[in-house]
Amino acid sequence: MEVLEAIRTRRSIRKYKERSVPEDLVKKILEAGRWAPSASNAQPWNFIVLRSQGVREDVAEATTYGKFLAEAPIGIAVVTDPEASTHPVEDGAIATQNMLLAAHALGLGACWIGAYGSTYEDEVKEILDVPKNKRLLSIVSVGFPDQSPKSSRKNLEELASENRFGKIIED
Repeated sequence: MEVLEAIRTRRSIRKYKERSVPEDLVKKILEAGRWAPSASNAQPWNFIVLRSQGVREDVAEATTYGKFLAEAPIGIAVVTDPEASTHPVEDGAIATQNMLLAAHALGLGACWIGAYGSTYEDEVKEILDVPKNKRLLSIVSVGFPDQSPKSSRKNLEELASENRFGKIIED
């Protein structure tokens, strides 16, 4: 799948088939995160693969909008180090998006569960033994999709302007 098609067709998947994700696909997803760009090439991230059903259930229970993680075959927590980068949130977000796109390109479904600054970030960090000086940016649920959500986008003319905010781009 070419990258523009992956970007255009990726959707957030919250329902998964009861089928494990092969290890080679998990590694490819992690590699996609590892190869994300970061400020000054700091690579201020760590990835925690949530294989244990019990761990996924505990994390899902702690979250506000990520209850479906308990039904996903795996999860991946993205942890960033604010001391290692001048832009740890952006760096971790790019790594997360790379993993979402890689999962889709590999025929898997995934969904971003936000954690950074949430009311449950500290609780999930404790469940996952994340050091206090690190931040839990996101959790990604991953599995073979058991749904095909549709979505639409605003017209480009509503979003993009030229040289100044609101100046329509001319053909």
